[in-house]
Amino acid sequence: MTAGEQARAQVEAAETAFGRELCARLQPFQDRHDQAVRDGEAARLTETCLGKHGRWGRICVLPDGHETSLEEPHWGRSSEGRPIAWVGSAPDDW
Repeated sequence: MTAGEQARAQVEAAETAFGRELCARLQPFQDRHDQAVRDGEAARLTETCLGKHGRWGRICVLPDGHETSLEEPHWGRSSEGRPIAWVGSAPDDW
């Protein structure tokens, strides 16, 4: 495993652990997002954080502007369906 691959694995492990830690408190945001998707509520979905990282199969489900008002990291689900949290605009882009 290269140094880059090791670093990526460490980041993914930390993001997953952080996501699980925050799950109990932030799961209602995921539930609201999922309901908006099911109901086709475009207005509610536009209120979601811009921290979407579709290339990596993740979307932040917290309200837009949460990083400044609530001081929360981006939080949502990975493409595998596990809770994940990250800080910054695109942590996997390196």
